[in-house]
Amino acid sequence: MEMKKKIVLAYSGGLDTSVILKWLTQKGFDVIAYVADVGQKDDFEKVREKALKTGASKVYVEDLREELVTDYIFPALRGNALYEGRYLLGTALARPLIAKRQVQIAEREGTNLLAHGATGKGNDQVRFEFAFYALHPDAVVISPWKDPEFLFEFKGRTDMLKYAEKFGIPVTASKSKPYSEDENIMHISHEAGILEDPDNSPPEEMFSHTLSPQKAPDVETIIEIEFKDGFPVSVVNLNDGTVKKKPLELFLYLNELAGKNGIGRVDMVENRFIGIKSRGVYETPGATILWAAHRDLEGIAMDKEVMYLRDMMIPKFSELIYNGFWFSPEMDFIMAAIEKSQEKIDGTVRLSLYKGNVQPIGRKSPTSLYNEDLSSMDIEGGFNAVDSLGFININAIRLKAHNLLLRNHDPYRWRKRRQ
Repeated sequence: MEMKKKIVLAYSGGLDTSVILKWLTQKGFDVIAYVADVGQKDDFEKVREKALKTGASKVYVEDLREELVTDYIFPALRGNALYEGRYLLGTALARPLIAKRQVQIAEREGTNLLAHGATGKGNDQVRFEFAFYALHPDAVVISPWKDPEFLFEFKGRTDMLKYAEKFGIPVTASKSKPYSEDENIMHISHEAGILEDPDNSPPEEMFSHTLSPQKAPDVETIIEIEFKDGFPVSVVNLNDGTVKKKPLELFLYLNELAGKNGIGRVDMVENRFIGIKSRGVYETPGATILWAAHRDLEGIAMDKEVMYLRDMMIPKFSELIYNGFWFSPEMDFIMAAIEKSQEKIDGTVRLSLYKGNVQPIGRKSPTSLYNEDLSSMDIEGGFNAVDSLGFININAIRLKAHNLLLRNHDPYRWRKRRQ
């Protein structure tokens, strides 16, 4: 008997990947289901059972939460990653880790066939496939949502529900779902459905990771976060004395604090890699606190010119994460620069959490570049104010030259400027 070709499928247990699993077995593949636990609230034993009942020959369930926090979320926050100035990249950061583990499982199983359920319109298809090819250059990727035969058979959600019913695949999806979601330990995203109209306000019942700021406690929570070389190493709740130091526990605790204080909601229209604009509503509680705290600490502990150069990289760094280039030479280059910039970004930031707001209210650092005497308006502190005369005169030379030229050769613009 001819051996079936093994293929490793990234499996979630939802409608799409369950139908894909069955469809692949119908095409003659030996499907190995791979389930990544990145912090989504699923019953993984039930997901395992469903995969086996649907036709998987083997199921891997991998707990990747701590690695996601230490090797992806924290490094991104060290570089102040923020896509288009607003999105903290919760979905994008999980994808390279999920893909990396999928490649490792495929190599263990002796196959180079990899499959996923990402659609042909979204960002996840490129995030998965770029990672597959970077980590396993000989990989062969099966992407059903870009397969003409699959697309002919499944023109929409109704076709998938009929297929699931035909093969006895249990599904919880209905023919009309108001929005779709992606969840992990860093965030939950809401998009599509009723959110596709960018003028539709998101319903309050949609939010699951953050309390409404209007319903958040009327008492502020004061915390301190300590950093070492730009990495968070402890959080202390000054209200009740709670201390968390292990990376996963620390991050989960910040999620809890931010969530109950209504912190971390973003509603935006973003630009997908493939050129489509997309409306997304995100809840990113704990990471929102860490981003604010880390950025604030850099103000006291990072050199001005280093900060300016690093800040120039933030849009590109964020774009690389968003577009799926985590395993790329340009990312290696930027990561090396970020690593250098974070040397001695040590210290503690005190923050107020209150009704959707996270506000730094104090900071201290053993590597501080802040000189209280130099900054003081009352103490001379070794700074000779007379030196500012020359400083201003030198920097004003080009301003004088430009405006003399304007006065002599373009009187109209000169007069308009002076009005």
